[in-house]
Amino acid sequence: MAFEGWARLAGAALVSVVMGLAGAGATVAGDLPVLKVAALEGGTVNWELDTIRHYGLDRANGFTLEVVPVAGKSGSDIMLQGGAVDAIVTDWFWVARMRAAGEDYRFIPYSKAVGGLMVKADSPAKRLADLKGKKIGIAGGPIDKSWLILRAYAQKSEGIDLAAETEQVFGAPPLIMKAALSGEVDGAINFWHFAAKMEAAGMVPLVTVSEAARELGLSPETPLLGYVLPGDLVDTRPELAQGLAVASRAAKEKLATDDAAFVRLRPIMRAGDDAQYAALVAGFRAGIPAPGPVDEDAADRMLRLMAELGGAKLVGGATSLPKGTFLSN
Repeated sequence: MAFEGWARLAGAALVSVVMGLAGAGATVAGDLPVLKVAALEGGTVNWELDTIRHYGLDRANGFTLEVVPVAGKSGSDIMLQGGAVDAIVTDWFWVARMRAAGEDYRFIPYSKAVGGLMVKADSPAKRLADLKGKKIGIAGGPIDKSWLILRAYAQKSEGIDLAAETEQVFGAPPLIMKAALSGEVDGAINFWHFAAKMEAAGMVPLVTVSEAARELGLSPETPLLGYVLPGDLVDTRPELAQGLAVASRAAKEKLATDDAAFVRLRPIMRAGDDAQYAALVAGFRAGIPAPGPVDEDAADRMLRLMAELGGAKLVGGATSLPKGTFLSN
């Protein structure tokens, strides 16, 4: 089956087929090749990976999924480059950076979910310019992509340089959430699942990254996170890459339509209450990319902006989208 056909296979009918195969015990796991995927401990991708394994979507697609937990993103990068795992989950900017440096990695879309700049419901800030002289908490560091997009949006729409006219506090996502809820910072930019928890606790988005992206001429439909595989694995074992892509889409369709599939995952979702749980489910579902090829023109526009704002620290030598970045294309 050609790679171009992956997306066309990924629909509700596919879920029904693979679920039936899994239930019938069509394939014995011990006879299948193992595909090792490194995943951040506690990361939301584990919801999809757990779904793939629980419903046998890996076995139905010709492989046995083994999840290798890692404590940090840099650890997973090293494991992939050293051959300890077959795939990791990261953003496609990393793939573009590596391809620009002559390293062959390919990207299978996983999620387009992004957060925003959150403030308390009673905050006097009604637009970004109101944050002049205020303190903003940011998860992900100075070259966090959401922060860069919001900076560009603030400059274009309101003529404010957020980096120069606010005080930034960088920290781990849980600490930024705590600081925002306590009022230690006046606004916060956090990863989407922490932003969902913050909203469930009564905070509101001042500006979402999706809104900012649209105003900048970018597409919020461009998936940011995905499974990354070495090119030599894709070339020599295309059925494994294809199997992962189809299993991933089938799991997404399951989680998008079956509430019981999420109820089963609740113990690992770290939801503090029903409101957080509902927000996490809604956020995950909103982040599911549409099936089909990635719009490479839109991705190229996004990468060029990231190169302008984040420089080599973010994208290395990639100043435009390297050909072959998106495996689904």
